[in-house]
Amino acid sequence: MSFEFRTPPHINEPVKDHAPGSAERDILNVALKKAKGRSIEIPMVIGGKAIKSKKKITIHPPHELKHKLGVYYQGEKKHVVEAVDAALKAKEDWEHTTWDIRAGVFLRAADLLCGKYRAKMNAATMLCQSKNVYQSEIDAVCELADFFRLNVHYMQQIYAEQPYSPAGIRNTFDYRPLEGFVLAITPFNFTSIAGNLPTAPALMGNTVVWKPAATQVYSAHVIMEILQEAGLPKGVINLIYTPGSVTGDVALNHRDFAGIHFTGSTGTFNYMWKTIGANISKYRNYPRIVGETGGKDFVVAHPSADAQALITALSRGAFEYQGQKCSAASRAYIPSNLWKEVKEGLQRDLASFKMGAVEEFGNFINAVIDEKSFDNITGYIKKAKKDKQEIIAGGNFDKKLGYFIEPTIIVAKNPKYATMCEELFGPVLTVYVYPEKKFEETLELVNETSPYGLTGAMFSQDRKAVAHASQKLRHAAGNFYINDKPTGAVVGQQPFGGSRASGTNDKAGSHLNLLRWMSPRVIKENLDPPKDYRYPFLQS
Repeated sequence: MSFEFRTPPHINEPVKDHAPGSAERDILNVALKKAKGRSIEIPMVIGGKAIKSKKKITIHPPHELKHKLGVYYQGEKKHVVEAVDAALKAKEDWEHTTWDIRAGVFLRAADLLCGKYRAKMNAATMLCQSKNVYQSEIDAVCELADFFRLNVHYMQQIYAEQPYSPAGIRNTFDYRPLEGFVLAITPFNFTSIAGNLPTAPALMGNTVVWKPAATQVYSAHVIMEILQEAGLPKGVINLIYTPGSVTGDVALNHRDFAGIHFTGSTGTFNYMWKTIGANISKYRNYPRIVGETGGKDFVVAHPSADAQALITALSRGAFEYQGQKCSAASRAYIPSNLWKEVKEGLQRDLASFKMGAVEEFGNFINAVIDEKSFDNITGYIKKAKKDKQEIIAGGNFDKKLGYFIEPTIIVAKNPKYATMCEELFGPVLTVYVYPEKKFEETLELVNETSPYGLTGAMFSQDRKAVAHASQKLRHAAGNFYINDKPTGAVVGQQPFGGSRASGTNDKAGSHLNLLRWMSPRVIKENLDPPKDYRYPFLQS
């Protein structure tokens, strides 16, 4: 029996608001209590089997360090080797599984995520990554479900693209997966990214070794539960909790290393790229290198900007999820004519922020992810105080109970001050107030101050200024926002990625990313092949 498989409608998963008295809020509270009321053991998953090791690592909520949520089993070199072997063993069967069956796994995973697993996924992300309920819902549920569903939609679009066939000839694109295994290395800050990086290559027929950040293991474990229940065959995605250096030493030196899907620091990505380059003669093929790295994301306001819209964009864009987004507003350029109003508005907003544990839904701000991050961010705040930079809000921090840092706004005297240039990855916004007549010079500053090119925003009610800034800052941001905050990209609406030191800009959330995980073959069939070598021109 033959049939044509059609993907679901191109619709983003609706965000549940978890308002007081709502059913989803009650269900989530039960899930949070259940997760906190037990101690979980989290194994690795290699070849479909739960794998334990000799070393257990304790998991604590970043906002409640005294509480133990459970342990995970940290792997070693042999586990990386086993994961690679399992991926290669599973490759032939998965590669030859028809695309509609592969699609069915991830479509079912999306439905499971948005249904029976919704509260469990939110609870895991909230507790272990210290996200408030709204930040978790839009990330760990809605965006991840969008990746699962819309990637299937994009896969169908790609496979439908076929070459022209003239009379007597049949030309075909065979969209092969890469030859070898793909390594996915995922960050702590977005559960959706952690889910997309291994599953996007897998959807296209690749098999994967997946190493998540140590601080994201809990939600990674839930993602794997969902994928297994959805019918993902054994060995297609192998989940390991191994140190980064150990993982790279095995994977990047393997003959069958076919590509890397990475989100993390620029320094780590640069090191891996260098290692891959040095090992290039070892590989069966040239590996695909896909990475999204750091950012020093900007908001620049024209003198005509709506001050209240600007205030709200900065309050949300800089401080949601404690500024731990690669897209978070980190530097702002405000004209002198608006500064008084903007300053007062920001101070008013930040004074109203509540900070604490994620279980208290009224808390807008929670903890930063770990002690290393806490020490790095607070080091910049201490330096700003020492350098006598003006701090107009926040500036305090404490890690007795959890890694809490007040949302902090620094007003820099110098537009090239350290916190205007360097990535902090925390709840710190640095503002430079420029003379309102020097908008053009300020655009030059915005473009040249940072090596990154991820996200940026421009506020103006002057359409000519909007067009000019958009052109002037064309290469300063891969995702550019007009009269909106520079965070919150939606799968299928604003495919995400930047260039310069921010990565390879392969636009997760679009067909462009999926193209990186295939190696097309062209097949030509001659329906009436010639029977004589002689061409007409050879005749007398």
